[in-house]
Amino acid sequence: MTDPGPSERYARAQASAALDRSHPITAAFAASQHFTLDEFQIAGCRALEEGRSVLVAAPTGAGKTIVGEFAVHLAMREPVVGGHGDKAFYTTPIKALSNQKFRELQDVYGPDDVGLLTGDTNINGSARIVVMTTEVLRNMLYADSPALRGLRYVVMDEVHYLADRFRGAVWEEIIIHLPASVKLVSLSATVSNAEEFGDWLDTVRGDTEVIVSETRPVPLEQHVLVRGDLLPLFDDRAGIATAQVNQELMRIRSFKGQNYERNHGAQAGRSARHAGYEASRRRPNRGGKRPVRSANVQRIERLDRPDVVELLARANLLPAIFFIFSRVGCDAAVQQVRRAGVRLTSHEERAEIRAIVEERTRSLHDEDLAVLGYWEWLDNLERGVASHHAGLLPAFKEVVEDLFQRKLVKVVFATETLALGINMPARTVVLEKLEKFNGEARVAITSGEYTQLTGRAGRRGIDVEGHAVIQWTEGLDPQAVAALASRRTYPLNSSFRPTYNMAVNLIDQFGRARAREILESSFAQFQADRAVVGLARQVREQEESLAGYEQAMTCDRGDFTEYSAIRRELSDLEKLNRKDANASRRTRDERQRQIASLRKRMQRHGCHQCPDREQHARWAERYWKLRRTVDKLRQQIDTRTGTVARIFDRVVDVLDELAYVRIDDAGVTSLTPSGRTMRRIYGERDLLVAESLRRGLWNDLDAPSLAALACCIVYEPRRDEAGPGERGLPRGPFRTAFAETLDLWQRLDDLEREHRLPGSEPIAAGLAQAMHSWARGGMLDRVLSEADMAAGDFVRWSKQTIDLLDQLSIVAEPALASTARKALESVRRGIVAYSAV
Repeated sequence: MTDPGPSERYARAQASAALDRSHPITAAFAASQHFTLDEFQIAGCRALEEGRSVLVAAPTGAGKTIVGEFAVHLAMREPVVGGHGDKAFYTTPIKALSNQKFRELQDVYGPDDVGLLTGDTNINGSARIVVMTTEVLRNMLYADSPALRGLRYVVMDEVHYLADRFRGAVWEEIIIHLPASVKLVSLSATVSNAEEFGDWLDTVRGDTEVIVSETRPVPLEQHVLVRGDLLPLFDDRAGIATAQVNQELMRIRSFKGQNYERNHGAQAGRSARHAGYEASRRRPNRGGKRPVRSANVQRIERLDRPDVVELLARANLLPAIFFIFSRVGCDAAVQQVRRAGVRLTSHEERAEIRAIVEERTRSLHDEDLAVLGYWEWLDNLERGVASHHAGLLPAFKEVVEDLFQRKLVKVVFATETLALGINMPARTVVLEKLEKFNGEARVAITSGEYTQLTGRAGRRGIDVEGHAVIQWTEGLDPQAVAALASRRTYPLNSSFRPTYNMAVNLIDQFGRARAREILESSFAQFQADRAVVGLARQVREQEESLAGYEQAMTCDRGDFTEYSAIRRELSDLEKLNRKDANASRRTRDERQRQIASLRKRMQRHGCHQCPDREQHARWAERYWKLRRTVDKLRQQIDTRTGTVARIFDRVVDVLDELAYVRIDDAGVTSLTPSGRTMRRIYGERDLLVAESLRRGLWNDLDAPSLAALACCIVYEPRRDEAGPGERGLPRGPFRTAFAETLDLWQRLDDLEREHRLPGSEPIAAGLAQAMHSWARGGMLDRVLSEADMAAGDFVRWSKQTIDLLDQLSIVAEPALASTARKALESVRRGIVAYSAV
């Protein structure tokens, strides 16, 4: 980093002195950091020191979390009195982030004051600082946990997850239900409607400061890799950022590479100097000679991945993250680099890598290492190369993250999950394609996704600038890439919807009427109401236009609005009669009588003889066209007002029909014993689990079979995955219980759809046999073969199975609860137990 000049140092000193006087706690905290805080960070800390909640929206890697850490600092400043002190909860959307933050806060405050709660992990849960996933905090709020006493600050990291259609509702539940005395620190990626979200937070949480920063702490240089040349995406000659697309890229696209091939030598040096470093010559192909290409060749060849890695290494652009939207593609990329003999580490670095890996994996069983591909994985790490995706064993992913942060691993091939908040910044991010498979089709990535991915480029305090590299592909449009790179924001839209578990908890705590009011305070309803305000404004504006049209078609011979309505009805009937040629004779005769009657009424109307009739009629046509638009807008207003509360009413109607709630003669809604059980059942299939327990469908299962059935409840198969068939299911009572549970799902799905609720997907048994084998103590290689999935995926589904079994051990009848505990322990072993933290 460049040393500030005397005037800048003086300005900083003055600002620091002013900060000391007005916000001494912020000033002391800022002085304790190893870098100078940015203005938005100081603003966030000041707001907290003044006793306000805060929303901080800033780019990936900008350092938002420092504001959250200041909230923790404020809680820990207060002395412990009578054995109790102020508490701070730090929530994250995923367990990997919770684990990472847990370790970071332990380094600052020590192990005694920091705890971790992630559903399947409970470490020091009564500590003054507790890191947890958002679901854990939501469950604590509904259970009125004693751990909430003394809570002063809650940090919600990655709060833009609120838009996630599967889990987003949890964020809103927490924000709505936190005690008013708790100050909220919401940390979000840069979203285009941060002020709207802040307005809602201000409404439901009280005084909330909204702080938006769109400045990256490390500037980002955008490049397009065309064969061996890094061409700038934007034309910034003469040092002025014009935000214009580099015209050289446009010429390459126009001529499909012909001019580029002829002028390649001159352009290589020019583009390299333009990017700020001297590019080395392109590595020759395997035969030692460059291919000779005809001037009229239409296609530009892509560099192989090993060539790209070595180009970045020569240009001092490592470490780098290559984003590949496929797990298989990530693993294949590592093998491709390995086969090419690329080695990016020194002898000393290789020794350090081996020592760290052996230390972090020593608890793994020897017989599992070969199954997990340990030795090949270690060899790749020693070369400085790794993959990172959800299919990897969590322990392996954590090692990759650690080695990358230590600058020992230089290149990581990753899926987009790496961009979701994990602290792994790189000097360079490479995007091989700008489209991905979304489960149904290949779609272009959004500007928000592009910003999130390229946000990993540029290490604060290390790099002067970060680099984003887009590889040229056939059909690449530089203008489209520039549009992605220029739009740095995306809207935050609520995905909130009432669930059965939410409904019974709200009714139990507040009663039905108050519950409806609470739901109407959700961000979902806030946005709908905001939309209604906008729609109402449109209606008012367009009604003014309607009045103008009515004035323009005023006729002294009569009511032209009435006359034009007759004309429109006549015209519509005549069109329908011509179009519907296959109508019955009776229908056509009836229409003819109506047409004749309308024609008579029209001809008798006073306006029919007006000499300006057709001029009036043109204004009338505009009037009726706009009237249709206004009517549609009014219909939208009617459907949006009270949307969330209406869905809640439908949910309660289903609960009433199934006797989870009772409604007395006075209209008061209360919980039945079954409803009280449902309060502790969380997840997408809360109703199905509650009904299965009530009907005793799982009472005859042993521990392995219960584990397998719990897995069927949580497992989500791939779209193209076929069911195992009855022969592929565990034998014995499991098959009966599974069939009865599937039949119950069908009946509940029909009931939901009758009440205009969306229903759900059927339960899936694709992993049942593998989970049954694992719970019986089966060997890892056999279980993964039966599962036909990567170790990381199996661990992920095992953890979700454990979560459900843990709930069953609490809410089920004693015998089944005992079986659930046995099942839980039988699943939590080997690589699943090792990956618990």
